[in-house]
Amino acid sequence: MSIQQLFSLSGEVAIVTGAGRGIGRAIAIAFAEAGASIICAARTQADIDESARLCNAALQQYHPNSTAKAIALNCDVSDESALENLVNNTIEAFGKISILVNNAGGAYPNDPLKTSAKTFNRDFNFNVTSAFNLTRLCHPYLQQNQGKVINIISASSRYSQAGFSSYGTAKAALEQLTKLLAADFAPAIRVNGISPGTILTEALGQYLNDDVQQKMTALTPMKALGEPQDIAAAALYLASTASRWVTGKIIEVDGGAESTTWPF
Repeated sequence: MSIQQLFSLSGEVAIVTGAGRGIGRAIAIAFAEAGASIICAARTQADIDESARLCNAALQQYHPNSTAKAIALNCDVSDESALENLVNNTIEAFGKISILVNNAGGAYPNDPLKTSAKTFNRDFNFNVTSAFNLTRLCHPYLQQNQGKVINIISASSRYSQAGFSSYGTAKAALEQLTKLLAADFAPAIRVNGISPGTILTEALGQYLNDDVQQKMTALTPMKALGEPQDIAAAALYLASTASRWVTGKIIEVDGGAESTTWPF
């Protein structure tokens, strides 16, 4: 099999959560460029409409004779009934699910002495329980199609850093969930994760100014911050036949950082 064939996603159907912006949008577009049909899922309709438009443009450019397409489906991953609708609507539209990217998640930095149990549990549910629920709901269809699950984790899962007791704990749990589900679902379904370092997204942008970005860059061995496409490239590898013998693993895409680049 050629390298081009190894990385092709022709005939695949991928759900990408958190696909409205940043890493999720970049993954969706990369999958479209590789030939997959894409379900762009997130809460903000205008964002996922734009992501689906960009995916369809990529499909038209790189696969003009393909019947693959991208659609936008509104979904709050914290709502289990919304996840059920997402799965049902995907099957209605495409008849299969072969790739699931659990990218939706996030949390603000927190002071543990000012963080309530309600907030802590909300962050855990948003980052971990939602991924567990959607993977469980997709399981029958993934099982039928030698499916792949990719969980987007975070370098915060392994760094010791102040201000991340809620988010870092949740992402560490998602990392372990990835490894455990890989054991549960092998060999029919492969489950892997990607642990991004500091990536230039809209979410990070709210904390950035020139001084902060320079400090983060200086703390990164590669002396540059990551781009969403860096994560999309790793996701394409894990979604494709190129990684057929990889499951239960976490790919760290972080510019070489082994400790926090958070300069506050």
